[in-house]
Amino acid sequence: MAFTSDSFIAHLGRQPAAAAYFFLGPEMYGRDACRRALVDKFLGAEASEDAFTRHSLDELTMAEVLDDARAMSLFAPQRVIWVTRAEGALPRGRAAAAAEEETDEESSKASGDGPAQLAAYMKDPSPGVVLVFDSSRYEFDGEDKARVERLRKYFAAVPQVVEFPRMDETRVRKLTAELAKKAGIELGAGEVDLLVEATAGSAQRIETEIEKLRNYAATLPSPRLAVADLERLVPQARSTTIFALVNALGRKDRSRALDLLDTLLGEGEYLPLALGFLATQFRQALVAREAGLRGASQVQSHFQRMGTPMWPSRAEQVWQSASAFSPGQLREGLQRIAATDRALRDTRPDDRVVLEEFVLGLTK
Repeated sequence: MAFTSDSFIAHLGRQPAAAAYFFLGPEMYGRDACRRALVDKFLGAEASEDAFTRHSLDELTMAEVLDDARAMSLFAPQRVIWVTRAEGALPRGRAAAAAEEETDEESSKASGDGPAQLAAYMKDPSPGVVLVFDSSRYEFDGEDKARVERLRKYFAAVPQVVEFPRMDETRVRKLTAELAKKAGIELGAGEVDLLVEATAGSAQRIETEIEKLRNYAATLPSPRLAVADLERLVPQARSTTIFALVNALGRKDRSRALDLLDTLLGEGEYLPLALGFLATQFRQALVAREAGLRGASQVQSHFQRMGTPMWPSRAEQVWQSASAFSPGQLREGLQRIAATDRALRDTRPDDRVVLEEFVLGLTK
């Protein structure tokens, strides 16, 4: 049986907890909500520290984890054992490559005794213990799809699977608006877009940033926040200024580029980080040019297929940069960025001089 995060929480409200669950997928916000719901349901608010145990299958074998599950605790009549890095149980190296080409029976043998041990435990699970095997490393599609299928086979003895696929842009934006409303702050569409982009669409990071914005808004006469507020408080939100700098460089507008550089310096931006944003913009624009993409929608689809989070506003930025620069100019820009980054980290007379030379070189 496969659950989403919402259906899992609803299931806990109606049914007793199962002996084991398999949490699968990269999304962390829903996973945290499910973990809290399970702990509250099975252990209660007054549970002792002994009632919640963490293990990792990078550090322990399946046999060691199951031995702990079978051990009786004198201090906690009910226990939740959270087993992270569940993918660590899979065979590695040559064994992993061989397992991908073998039949299900052969693959099970190559995986060692883990699946058989888990199946034996599930036939007679320890009362008062809930096991959660948690794997958050792999996506459900792209290059990770085969690994996810191997994980499903390895943990096939656990029938209760909770899936956490990465949220799509519509769900992330809706969640951002809901969290902002719950926090008592007002964000317009532009502010929501900026917050989503600055956090790379991570719902968990959005929740953290909104909590910071809530505390900031409490000091203001109005709960309405502007783009400038987010740029001041949210890490990476200043990338909008860097995008404007990319546009100015693409137009070879030296005066505007130097003005924007002055803005970054005046705001105390950590310049190697700013160059990192600039390099990402150039690399993605170069990929778009070499792939022959046409328009922001193709850019978004292309990068999402590659497993790179890409939102409409970000795709539009990449497309504009790809339109402004030739492939040769983008490669030259990346070389200059690398040289400038080395100069910033070396002993030098002044950061401004280094950055101004970079701008003058790209706008000559």
